[in-house]
Amino acid sequence: MQIEKKDIRALSKEQLRDFFVSNGDQSFRGNQVYEWLWSKGAHRFEDMTNVSKATRLMLEEHFVINHIKVDQMQRSEDGTVKNAVRLHDGLVVESVLIPTNTRTTACVSSQVGCSLDCNFCATARLKRMRNLEPAEIYDQVVAIDKESRLYYNHPLSNIVFMGMGEPLMNYNNVLKAIEMITSDEGLGMSPKRITVSTSGVPKMIKKLADDEVKFKLAVSLHSAIDDIRSRIMPFSTNFPLADLRESLEYWYQKTKSKITYEYVVWKDINDNKASVDALVKFCKYVPCKVNLIEYNPIDDGEFQQASDESIDAYIGALEANGIVAKVRRSRGKDIDAACGQLANKEA
Repeated sequence: MQIEKKDIRALSKEQLRDFFVSNGDQSFRGNQVYEWLWSKGAHRFEDMTNVSKATRLMLEEHFVINHIKVDQMQRSEDGTVKNAVRLHDGLVVESVLIPTNTRTTACVSSQVGCSLDCNFCATARLKRMRNLEPAEIYDQVVAIDKESRLYYNHPLSNIVFMGMGEPLMNYNNVLKAIEMITSDEGLGMSPKRITVSTSGVPKMIKKLADDEVKFKLAVSLHSAIDDIRSRIMPFSTNFPLADLRESLEYWYQKTKSKITYEYVVWKDINDNKASVDALVKFCKYVPCKVNLIEYNPIDDGEFQQASDESIDAYIGALEANGIVAKVRRSRGKDIDAACGQLANKEA
C-alpha cells in the first residue's frame, strides 16, 4: 500500500532542519528549503535550484507541495478580480482582489463551505467540507499579490478574512497562516493591514485577545436585537448578544483595538427605529466603527436591500452619537464576487 506523502509545508523550519540531519545532511539545508517554500513560493522541488538534484529527489520521495491552482479568474467591470481556487483534493474556494485608487485588498477564504448558517449568505448554503490548511490560505494571498502587481502595479496592501468560511472555526490554521503572511520569512506584511471578520463566536474572540493578536477584528453584527439576529443568523441563538458584548469588551480591554461592525440593512427586517436605536446602544459598549454594507441578493428574494432613507437613518443616528459610520458599496457584483455571493457557481 502506498503511504500518502505529507505536505512539506506542514513542517516548521526546525522540523525541516531535523529531517535533513536525520537523513545524513546538514541542518542549514532545512533553512534553504524553507525559504524556497515560503518567501520564494516554490511549487515544485525541482524549482529549488541551489539544492542538489539528489536532495530534491529525496524530498520528492518523502513529501508533496500541495499548492493551490487558480482554476478560473474573472475580472469585473469595476476592476475587481475573482479567483476560483482549486485545492489539491479537487475542492474549490474563491478569493477576491478588490482595488481602490489607493490600495488593493485581498478577500480570502478560510473554509471550504462554512460552519455557520447565515440565511442571507450564499456560502452558508454550502455545507462545510473542510478547513483550509495554513499554506492554502497563504497561497491565496500570494496569488492575489501577483495579480495586484500585474494589474495595478503595486503590491497587495490589505487582507480581509471575509471570504468563504468562519475564520474562528478554523482558528489554529488561520493564525498560522497570518503568522507566515506577517513573517519576514513569508510575505512580511504588517498585521495592522489584516482584518479577521467573524460572525461572532464569543469564546474564540476571547481566545484571540488572550493570544495577543495584532491584527484587526470585524464582527458581522447585522442586528443588535437578539430575536432579529437569530432569525437571520440562526447559529447566534447559541451566542446571545450579551455574551458577544462581554467578549468584545474583553477584546478591547486586552488589545485596545477598535472593533469594526459589518452591518447590512434589509427591507422589513432591520430597517426600523428600534433596530437603529439598538445598534447605537450596542456601539457604545466598546470603541468601534460601523460599515453599512450594500446587500447583494442571492436569488430567492427573501432578503432585499433596504431603501436609501433607511440607510440614511442609521448614518444620522450613529453620527449624532459620535460613532464613525460609512456605507460600503459592494464591488464585483457582476461576477458574483461581492459580500455574501461566494458560492463556487462555476465549480
